Amino acid sequence: MKTNFEIRYAAHPKDAKAYDTNRLRNDFLIEKVLVKDEVNLIYSHYDRFIMGGAMPVDEALNLESVPFFATEYFLQKKEMGIINVGDEGTVTVDGENFKLSNRDALYLGSDCKEVRFESNDAQRPAKFYLNACIAHKALPSKLIRFADAPVLELGSDAESNKRKLYQHIVPHTVETCQLMMGITAPEHGNAWNTMPAHVHELRMEAYFYFDIPEGKAAAHIMGQPQETRVLWVANNQIAISPPWSIHCAAGTSPYNFIWGMAGDDDPINPYPIKDLR
Repeated sequence: MKTNFEIRYAAHPKDAKAYDTNRLRNDFLIEKVLVKDEVNLIYSHYDRFIMGGAMPVDEALNLESVPFFATEYFLQKKEMGIINVGDEGTVTVDGENFKLSNRDALYLGSDCKEVRFESNDAQRPAKFYLNACIAHKALPSKLIRFADAPVLELGSDAESNKRKLYQHIVPHTVETCQLMMGITAPEHGNAWNTMPAHVHELRMEAYFYFDIPEGKAAAHIMGQPQETRVLWVANNQIAISPPWSIHCAAGTSPYNFIWGMAGDDDPINPYPIKDLR
């Protein structure tokens, strides 16, 4: 197996608005997430938030600590959420097996030392998307089935933003220190998500786009409300949304995304569409 690790630094909004396309993509787009028999981890200085993926095909993959964290095991002082966007797989945590089907989630607390990822069928591998952040105490692990996740129905066909928001890892589903994760699924024929857009200065957010057909993309909009920019995001890629940035997107085809965040849930400051620039 192979573990890859990289760091993404924070940016001031006055600096970011002057970035060209390459710099914007280098700082806020993560293109390498799910790769055969690799664990890919990306640490953001925004909220000390970690994003990544594990795709076991021919071998099991272990979640190992990296020298950067100076910890005995990866989840020491951290909590993690895992959502499977592939076929059936197993996450083994300190000897306990958790079976995850497509869109099932697993929460792991900071006392989990050994974490291993496996696919049930190498021809149809599991694809585990990961989010982790700092945890001040150890909390129990919990499996959240997709069928059991609370769901909010938002938007409308008239505004092309009718969607379902599945709340896998939120305070009323599972106790965490600060991590929250879930899936947003636009209804067929609806392009927009998270519109009207908003900003929450007390937390960053990461959007992991998946189920985008080959050759299609999502136009992820970021930046301050009066200084917006576009990231073209392909399947299984992540857009990092700083606390000072709006975050919304429209797809050229059907798509879904996993939202993940750490930090304070409030306040949320919405911006009317007429005020966006």
